[in-house]
Amino acid sequence: MSFAGNALNLKILYMDTIDWKCLPFGYFKTDYNIRCYNKEGNWGELEESTSEYIELHMAATSIHYGQQAFEGLKAFMGKDGKVRIFRMDENAKRLNSSARGLIMPEIPIETFCKAVIRVVTLNKKFVPPYGTGASLYIRPILIGSGAQVGVRPAKEYLFMVFAGPVGPYFREGFNPVRMQIVRDYDRAAPLGTGNIKVGGNYAASLRAGERARAEGFASVIFLDAREKKYIDEAGPANFFGIKGNSYITPDSVSVLPSITNMSLRVLAEEMGMKVERRHVPVEELEEFDEAGACGTAAVISPIREIVDRLSGKVYSYCKDGKVGPVSLKLYEKLKRIQQGEEPDPHGWNYILD
Repeated sequence: MSFAGNALNLKILYMDTIDWKCLPFGYFKTDYNIRCYNKEGNWGELEESTSEYIELHMAATSIHYGQQAFEGLKAFMGKDGKVRIFRMDENAKRLNSSARGLIMPEIPIETFCKAVIRVVTLNKKFVPPYGTGASLYIRPILIGSGAQVGVRPAKEYLFMVFAGPVGPYFREGFNPVRMQIVRDYDRAAPLGTGNIKVGGNYAASLRAGERARAEGFASVIFLDAREKKYIDEAGPANFFGIKGNSYITPDSVSVLPSITNMSLRVLAEEMGMKVERRHVPVEELEEFDEAGACGTAAVISPIREIVDRLSGKVYSYCKDGKVGPVSLKLYEKLKRIQQGEEPDPHGWNYILD
């Protein structure tokens, strides 16, 4: 047998040993990524690469001045054996919002979608099988690759998309988690970069997040930076609460507009619920029947308990350890649409040929 034949057999054996149901949410090497360069103000052609590394100038603005944005979306293997990519056009729009916020060139939506489709197609064998609870996570990034020593935008940029199979973001999966309200750290300030998806927001959350995990919590809940009165973000996700027949989520200039949250609001309205986007005072946590965090990585993480680290006040949900009925219904409805188990009336899915 040829060397190529041996390599193919080893790859097939490797794929057969993947425990799809026990995947963590982490980096997983796949075969290809897609790259595109912007030089002299123009985007070039999409290029395929097998390298996991980027050649980057030591004075690149992404390293020194944070000219860097990214996205996260998922592809799912459906019950019918077809791969579905969920709402990639909205991710393209959000990446362009981030680009405008950091004075980077926008990616044509068609180019963004072509890159995502190509990276999923080239790595199709890594899309976890239907029914495993795993998905293919897709990570587009946009960085300033041009050299600058003065604080100003780069003249060259790199757009790149890679992908890998993942399990649940929180190790608890779709099970109730504990979260901690922090007041001694801010994730983002009003009029800052909280409403765009840039690395600096996540860097600012690391200390609070690591401390919370060390103290037994899945994540943190940040309050508004100005007054410390209102719920802002639930760590790496949006917060929502259920009160009676209302779906309530914070409206804040420093909250990232979650595409998952956007989708859940549509589904909640279709279920006959009232949807409210507004300031959510900390004290209102006592009035919620259910609470959760939502985002591409987590989908929905039901919250069992929220503890205010400063006062020690505890807000409890998920009676008897069970996920609330509204959160469960929303989660199952969204997952069924993503996996092709029921109609997609809004055209959220792109079905791979």
